Order: sequence, then structure tokens, then C-alpha cells
Amino acid sequence: MSELGFELVCLDCETAFSGLEPRYRCDCGGTLDVKHDLKAVAEAVDRDVFDRRRGNGGPLDRSGVWRYRELILPVEARHVVSRGEGNTQLYDSPAVAKYAGLDRLLLKHEGENPTGSFKDRGMTVGTAAARMLGMDRVACASTGNTSASMASYASIAGMRAFVFIPEGNIALGKLSQALAYGARTLQLAGDFDAAMRLVEQVCATESIYLLNSVNPFRIEGQKAIGFELLQDLGWRVPDWIVLPGGNLGNNSAISKGLVELHEIGWIDRLPRIAVIQAGGANPLYTAFTTGRPIEPVRAETIATAIRIGNPVSWKKSLRGIEASNGVVEEVSDQEILDAKAHVDAAGIGAEPASCATVAGLRKLVANGTIDPGSTVCGILTGHLLKDPDVVVGYHSGSLSGIDSRFANAPLRVPDDLDAILAELRRI
Repeated sequence: MSELGFELVCLDCETAFSGLEPRYRCDCGGTLDVKHDLKAVAEAVDRDVFDRRRGNGGPLDRSGVWRYRELILPVEARHVVSRGEGNTQLYDSPAVAKYAGLDRLLLKHEGENPTGSFKDRGMTVGTAAARMLGMDRVACASTGNTSASMASYASIAGMRAFVFIPEGNIALGKLSQALAYGARTLQLAGDFDAAMRLVEQVCATESIYLLNSVNPFRIEGQKAIGFELLQDLGWRVPDWIVLPGGNLGNNSAISKGLVELHEIGWIDRLPRIAVIQAGGANPLYTAFTTGRPIEPVRAETIATAIRIGNPVSWKKSLRGIEASNGVVEEVSDQEILDAKAHVDAAGIGAEPASCATVAGLRKLVANGTIDPGSTVCGILTGHLLKDPDVVVGYHSGSLSGIDSRFANAPLRVPDDLDAILAELRRI
């Protein structure tokens, strides 16, 4: 084990690296895990320490990532850039539970992070790793949320940020954030997967630090979603955790963190994990149901945050699903947007990719995979305003190929008090 208290280990060949150099893959091409000295962690802290920190006022303890720092990244505090990420609400929504066919449903809303998505949890750790390694330039390929988060954290850290986006395939609510936070943005012909290939090459050539989820430290930050969820529940383990799957970093991270908690004895069992993919971007679902390796697809879905056809974290994802006896399901864009209408109408709201969670839950309950009486926690990954054009398009009935079954269309009324009153009384 490295003197840092962790090392990077290849998922394929198990070669270990110290973590003291910018590295995202093994020499064999395999992706890397951060492996902690869990015995030392268990000797140094326990769950009570995390609970006490939650009520403290210190800058690290206020963060819903860094309060778990011994299990995230034991780095010097001077390297940390934090916006108080995490600390997101766990909503008990009877209306959405009823739509999904459940007795009760709890929704952890990661769209309440500072830049509006779960990416902030991973980005605070990725940025800290960059500073630890002495890097002053960072880059990512993105369909939107990653670029928004990276641009914000890089700006606070005084780093130059470069964003590679697929031309014409990014929600303006997300692109606007990257531009506003000062990242230099390059629009590329091609999809996200093409942008991902190019940004890896550019970072290797120009010594720029890559902050996509292939970066193992990003995954460590995203583990905190699971840690905080369990803390919200008084460390009681739910039966199911359900979340959307795009590049698959989130379920890889949550699964990894839960396995670590189980290994050190802080939880007595693992929840089952269900990953929900859009039908037009479903390589994990196909691999899971056929037993074959991932085969990249040309991704197409209205849920831009999960419009990824060649997910970088697929091996880690399948490892976590297997460890938890989990499942993978796919849903159509119609199912996603119908679920979104119910999440939004419940007063919670989320971007389309988030609502794949509820659409998938509805499907898994209907086919008998999830019992209606199970304790289920769904993860919503992004804020409602990340993709406002889809919201307006659904409710105005203008989205091509989508039947706006639960539309709340604006009413046109004349500039006349009596007519307005008559309309109000009618509805």
C-alpha cells in the first residue's frame, strides 16, 4: 500500500500504482480503482465520526463528500476545492410512489448540488487530485453536466478548463454553465464517444488532467452519494437503490462504496442495485441480458445526460451489479418523459435522464422484479432546469414522436376579466 493510504489498482490485471502521477488507465489498457487501506480506515474512524461531522461547521465537514474523507481521498486540506457539495434532500413522495406502483418511494435528489447535478461530488475530488499532482489545466468530454461542474470547480481552483462537446447534442441549460464559468469549449463533429476518444488523446499529448469518469478519483467522490443516503436512513440498508445509467460512473461508485462499508462491517448487507438505461443508449442492458461483453451503440435518446453508446465504466458497473445481485433495465423516451411529468408535478422536478429512474422502477415493479412493499431509494441525478426546452416541449405537445399524455399546457385566454374568471372556474 502506498504511503498515501491508497493505491491505484488495474481492474483487469491487478497491477498497482502509487497514485503519485496523472494516470487513468493501466499499461494494459484497463481502468483503475482507488484501493484504500480499509483496515486502517476502520481503526481511525467509525460511523459516529461521520455523524458528528455532519453537525459541525468546519469547511470539510460541511461537504457531503469530504466528511467521509478517509474513505474518499486522504489528501491534505489545502488541496481541496469545495462548494459544500452533497447534503441533498431525500424526498418521501407518495404521488411518485403510486405512479411507480410502490407502497413508498424515497428519492435522493442529486440535482440539488451546487451546479445542479451529482457530478459535483466527483469533481471536488478530481480537482483535489489535480492539485495534489500539481496540474493546472483540466479537460473533459461532456454531454453537459460534467462540463458545467468541471468549469465551476476549475475556476474556483484557478485552473484553465477545456470542454469537448458533441455538436448539436447538448442541452443549452448545461452548455450555458460551462461558458459562464469560463471554460474554453470546443464543439466537435460527432457524438459523445468521439469527443471522449479525442479528449483522452489531447490530455495525454498536452499534459492536461482528464476529469471524465475514467479518472478513478471522480468515482471516489461519487461514492459519497451512497454514504450520505445511508446516513439519511440512520445507516439502515434499503432493499433497492435505483439509478440511471449513461457512462456508468455513478452505479460503479455507489456499488464500490457500499462494498467497502460492508467489508469493514459498518453495514450488514448490500442493497440490490438497479441500473436503468434509455432504450436508444442501452449497451449495458444488452450486455447484461445477453451475457456478452459491451458492444458500443450509436446512442440516441432525449435524455442527453445518458446519451452515451460506449460507456467507459462498464466493467466496474457490471462488477457492482453482480456484487449486489442487481439488475439492468431499459426504458423508452416516452416512458422517461411520462415519469418526468409525475416527478415534476410532485413538486420535486428533475432532468429527463434522472427520471429514467422512476420509469425503470415502474417497469420493474410491473414485471415482478421489485416487490411493491420493498424499501426503495431512487437517485435523481440532475436539476429540472438542466433541460428546460424538453419540459416546455412536452407540456406544449411539440416533441417529435412523444405523446404528451400528462401535459400541463398553458391556456390561451383573451384580455378580458370575465373570460379569465370563467376559465378559472371551469378548471
